Amino acid sequence: MRLRISVSGVTMSRAFIPFQSKPERSVLIASLLWSVTIGSACAGEAVSSNQIVNALQPTPLTRSLSQPRPDPVATAQQTQFLDQVRNRRTRSLSSGEREQISEIAVQKPQIDLEINFDYDSADISKASLPNVQALGRALSDPGLKDSTFVVAGHTDAAGSDHYNQDLSERRADSIRRYLVEKFDIPAGNLVTVGYGKTKPKDSNAPMDAINRRVQVINMIAKTASN
Repeated sequence: MRLRISVSGVTMSRAFIPFQSKPERSVLIASLLWSVTIGSACAGEAVSSNQIVNALQPTPLTRSLSQPRPDPVATAQQTQFLDQVRNRRTRSLSSGEREQISEIAVQKPQIDLEINFDYDSADISKASLPNVQALGRALSDPGLKDSTFVVAGHTDAAGSDHYNQDLSERRADSIRRYLVEKFDIPAGNLVTVGYGKTKPKDSNAPMDAINRRVQVINMIAKTASN
């Protein structure tokens, strides 16, 4: 069974999302987050840790007057929220907290990695270990190791809502456990969340393997640049 790891958004970090009504905002967020894939690896293609590091680097801030500056109040609120969900059990997150994570993820760096799991299981397949190990080395890089990452599990549309929600959470937990045990990534730096089949990457093909993925998001803000 194939999964994709989506580590959310290099080019998305430059996107500016104006205030809209809640339904309009939800549609826009879904469109940006699941339709745009930056720096993705081709299906079956191994990816290097350097590729992952480059894709996950926050976009530097410049002195350009045309570049939107981050809202310090919003940044502080995001930090406070992440502290609230840090070290929480995956299943303890409410639907509202899951959606808040999804909204924050729109503006953060990402990359897609193909990951295979055993059928109907959260066990990482041996063939996929090189990509997961590359991810572990990348998150250990000095330029990324102090970031907080969200590991979000997703499934296709096969099966019930409850089954897929549980499976997505277990797969996110599996990636997190591997990174903590094999690469000493601090557990508090990895927030896990499951979305089941509620956020397909391709809503026109809900049963497609592309929807079975684990999304990894670098939640750090943009960095200052001289």
